[in-house]
Amino acid sequence: MAEDWYRTLLDPDAEAHSEKVGNKIREEIQKSGYISFSRFMAIALYAPGLGYYCVGTEKIGAHGDFITAPEISPLFAQCLAAYCQNVLQPLDTKNILEIGAGTGRLAIGILRELAQQNALPEHYYILDLSPELQQRQRQTITENAPQFLDRIEWLSELPSTPFKGVIIANEVLDAMPVTIFQNTPDGIAERVVELNNNQFVWALRPASSELEQTIESLEIDFPLHYYSEINSYLKPWIHGLSHVLREGEIIIIDYGFVREEYYHSQRSTGTLMCHFQHRAHADPFILTGVQDITAHVDFTMLGRAAEQYGLKVSHYSTQAKFLLDHDLLKFMERAATTPEQQLALANQVKMLTLPSEMGELFKVMILKK
Repeated sequence: MAEDWYRTLLDPDAEAHSEKVGNKIREEIQKSGYISFSRFMAIALYAPGLGYYCVGTEKIGAHGDFITAPEISPLFAQCLAAYCQNVLQPLDTKNILEIGAGTGRLAIGILRELAQQNALPEHYYILDLSPELQQRQRQTITENAPQFLDRIEWLSELPSTPFKGVIIANEVLDAMPVTIFQNTPDGIAERVVELNNNQFVWALRPASSELEQTIESLEIDFPLHYYSEINSYLKPWIHGLSHVLREGEIIIIDYGFVREEYYHSQRSTGTLMCHFQHRAHADPFILTGVQDITAHVDFTMLGRAAEQYGLKVSHYSTQAKFLLDHDLLKFMERAATTPEQQLALANQVKMLTLPSEMGELFKVMILKK
């Protein structure tokens, strides 16, 4: 059956783990009859010792479920390093905080380029909620760039003391739990998760007054039965970053749209997507705890929240434009010393910049303080 396409790809350990995560969610649903999708997503991705991002499976790269720009090419990190160097240069103290550092390769690439320019920061903080990911990052950096270990500090929460420097969040917001709303004949409702024969199913519940007000604030006339997502964690996340950044810039890179595109009438089923072994699909109720679940970013909401908390939007563009404006081709020419390298790097540049790859869907927003 088509809905069982994934079963042949699951090894016994992954299947057992998925059942364990699913049972944890079922127990919570049985207490009240349903849970919000935001809660479902939070457990599936972040439950300690169980969630997708909190266990030891490989997630990023050819043998994982998806690939990110730092894994595609070191050129991505070099362009970011060039930008960071310009931001850090006039500051009397120089720090970088990377949120959600993946495999650690972006940190390595940035630090290598800054070292080459004699512009290393005093501290390179890595904030990751997953102890398992922190361990993998530490191992990758120890094996590939041990000379930088004395500058790197791993954190499990934002620094308690505000600092000057750069904050980098590459593909972080798309993995935040989202609330799903639907326009019904009776008004805005919330799509929640219930059980039917012990299987997860969608259901509708009356929206809270807070959710209704949030949807009204979007000022969009949604078609009947239209449903989509809203990220209620985005504003407090930006608020926290505004407190911790005394002076400097925040670089946010992710896939998403401005509000008019995000909530376009033709995008009537939202942007929720799941990723498993490089297969993208839209069913969050399978592969529980062993697949990634994501939603695109509303960059209009992000920009307005930033300005509300004392940050200024200084840049917004596609990833392709940002990289090309910050010496992507120069770095490619510098690294291409043989015809084979030139071909490989050219293919990497295509993946980073072509509209059919990451170039147009991924956006870069820079917030300044």
